[in-house]
Amino acid sequence: MTTATKLSDLQEEGKNAINSPMSPALADVHPEDTQLEENEERTMIDPTSKDDPKFKELVKVLLNWINDVLVEERIIVKQLEEDLYDGQVLQKLLEKLAGCKLNVAEVTQSEIGQKQKLQTVLETVHDLLRPRGWALRWSVDSIHGKNLVAILHLLVSLAMHFRAPIRLPEHVTVQVVVVRKREGLLHSSHISEELTTTTEMMMGRFERDAFDTLFDHAPDKLSVVKKSLITFVNKHLNKLNLEVTELETQFADGVYLVLLMGLLEDYFVPLHNFYLTPESFDQKVHNVSFAFELMLDGGLKKPKARPEDVVNLDLKSTLRVLYNLFTKYKNVE
Repeated sequence: MTTATKLSDLQEEGKNAINSPMSPALADVHPEDTQLEENEERTMIDPTSKDDPKFKELVKVLLNWINDVLVEERIIVKQLEEDLYDGQVLQKLLEKLAGCKLNVAEVTQSEIGQKQKLQTVLETVHDLLRPRGWALRWSVDSIHGKNLVAILHLLVSLAMHFRAPIRLPEHVTVQVVVVRKREGLLHSSHISEELTTTTEMMMGRFERDAFDTLFDHAPDKLSVVKKSLITFVNKHLNKLNLEVTELETQFADGVYLVLLMGLLEDYFVPLHNFYLTPESFDQKVHNVSFAFELMLDGGLKKPKARPEDVVNLDLKSTLRVLYNLFTKYKNVE
């Protein structure tokens, strides 16, 4: 082996030694990301976090939601960081959700123009969210820099504020790699970022009730409650030759809820008022919302659950609705 070859191998080994602690993180770094200025830092999601099923589910749910909101605009978002960084789609999304028109240039190619547009969009978002006292974990630079964590924080906050008809996966946490250049060398550190908490906290329903306690501390009692509710609903639905075996799924399209209200209040519900065989998410939400209206007409309090939660198979929400009915109508024959 020649001296030159030995030297070359030694240099390669030295380079690997410097980069090896970074190798998992750098697998996801673009070449230009390693060209950092002194003391400059970049952040990126650790590749292992990107493979987490809950993280993938969060991205998918948010993508589908954005595309549903913007369907009339003929905009299709395929990749959050690539399609949202310049402010164009975020502007359209916010205008649609808030029912307003932002005073910004329609299309802008320059970086300065894009950042100005983002500034206007984010200021509008901040005006909406500030009264709620939420921490705003994004900036013009992080969104424009295609920082996926910042973009996800922004979208989750918008979904929560506008009560999006979606179910965000709970407790999604990602490992973020922070790369910083110091004295000419790259240094990395890992931090955990919590993107979502629980559905109830995110949707602003902080008051706990008996069902929270049942779910958290008494799963054995929960099964007793479920059996009681199944007995109660079947006592009435059996009159129409219908039977419920699973509370989790069989009330999700709203049909049984509507029919149950008619049976409990002793009236016939005209079929043109609801979808007997709902096919879309919106038709199911319509049915559950209609059932909620019938409950209000019957003198019940407004259900604590959202129609979307029932449609999304949130058991706790479904139980709350049925328990409300049980409390009032348990002695009805």
